[in-house]
Amino acid sequence: MMILGLVRWMQPVHGYDVRRELLSWSADKWANVQPGSIYHALRKLADEGLLRAVTTEQVGARPARTTYEVTPKGEEEFETLLRAQWWQLNERPDPFTAAFSFLPALPREEAAAALRNRANLLRAGIESMRASLESDWVRKSKPVHVGWMFELWAARAEADMAWCERIAERIESGVSYLPAGMERGDGWSGWNDGGPPPTEDTH
Repeated sequence: MMILGLVRWMQPVHGYDVRRELLSWSADKWANVQPGSIYHALRKLADEGLLRAVTTEQVGARPARTTYEVTPKGEEEFETLLRAQWWQLNERPDPFTAAFSFLPALPREEAAAALRNRANLLRAGIESMRASLESDWVRKSKPVHVGWMFELWAARAEADMAWCERIAERIESGVSYLPAGMERGDGWSGWNDGGPPPTEDTH
C-alpha cells in the first residue's frame, strides 16, 4: 500500500524519488518496506496492472529511470487497501511479547535490568521523535498529519516505557509469578518463579 500510495501522491514519479521519500519517513522501520525492494515492487505493481510505466529515460551510463503513474485498477486497489487499514485493527507480530511470555526463564535481576534497558531505549526514541516534531523538516516541509504520526509513535513508546518501569519494579519486589494459591502445574518442570530451570537430583 505504501508504494502504491506514494506513486499516487507524487505521480508521475521515478522509483528513486519514491525510495527517497520513504526513507525520509523512516518507513523501513514501521511499514515493512525495505529500500532495496522498492524497484522490484514498482515493476511487480506494473506487471499486475496497478501502475503504468509512462517514460523510461537514460542519461549517459546511469541506469535507466522509469516514471510511473497509477492506473484506474491501481486507484481501486489503493482505496481498498487504505480503507481496510483505517477501519480494521490489525495486530502486528511482537517478538518481545513472545519473549516476555517466558519471563520465569530469566533470573529476576536480569529480567528487571532488561526491562529498564528497554525503557531507556524507548526514552531515547521518544526524545528523537519529540525533536523531529519541533524540527523544520516536520513543521515546514511535511503535511501536518506527518507530525500527528510522530505523536502517535511517541504516545505508544511512552506507554511501553512506563509499563517496562512498572513491571521491573514488581519483579524486583519479589512478587510471585503465580496467583495466590496456584501451584506449579504438571508439565511445568522448568518453572521456578524466576531463574534457571532446576536440575534433577540424581542421588
